[in-house]
Amino acid sequence: MSDLHPATRGFAGADVYERGRPDYPAAAIARIVERLDLRPGRTLLDLAAGTGKLTRLLVPSKANVIAVEPVREMREELERRVPGVLALAGTAEHLPLTDRYVDAVTVGQAFHWFRADDALREIHRVLRPGGGLALIWNARDERNPVQAALSAVIDPLEGDTPRRKQREWRSLLADSGLYERCERALFEHEQVVDEQGLVERVTSISFIAAAPPEVRDDVEEQVRAIARGAEQPIRLPYMTELYLGFRPS
Repeated sequence: MSDLHPATRGFAGADVYERGRPDYPAAAIARIVERLDLRPGRTLLDLAAGTGKLTRLLVPSKANVIAVEPVREMREELERRVPGVLALAGTAEHLPLTDRYVDAVTVGQAFHWFRADDALREIHRVLRPGGGLALIWNARDERNPVQAALSAVIDPLEGDTPRRKQREWRSLLADSGLYERCERALFEHEQVVDEQGLVERVTSISFIAAAPPEVRDDVEEQVRAIARGAEQPIRLPYMTELYLGFRPS
């Protein structure tokens, strides 16, 4: 869609994203299911669903899950990976749903891409009174030497790309005036990869995937050097951040 940040062109490589990105910890999913009351008869919107990394973990709740994803390649990968889930084109600022259509909304690894004020209003519009919003990110734990080394490669290339660490998300929800009972929870998580998996983890990052070929080649060379110097298999720790807020009843 025309109003997406140019770096989202990197998400056209949906297969690399699918292979390279971690899933989410079971405890975080359990918290989402419990707090958003996901069950048969409830309708969930998984927004900016990507290849369905979060979507597929919420399907077992037996809620009616709808996915919205603006990037065609990502949406097609989601349809292959999570058959039976309706996948619609749309953005957080222009949702293809009527007012008060869903009981809950989840956003995995994506809210930092949105125009926050517009998105919070639009999500509020499609939520039924009392419905909940969950924002979740896997944040690389840079206390780990491999993660720290990767950051030294990644961070100089970010330019003006929106990133998770640029906002305080619980305050954003609370200060919007649209959501109440806002909360934050942290969960430990781990991704186990080999050398190629580490390369795909890094090259799935939007602004690296969208970079010129010579930049991507240099990144891959640096990441392979990090991988060869690490204990095998490579264990990448994350702190998974979950933020919740609820539309007033």
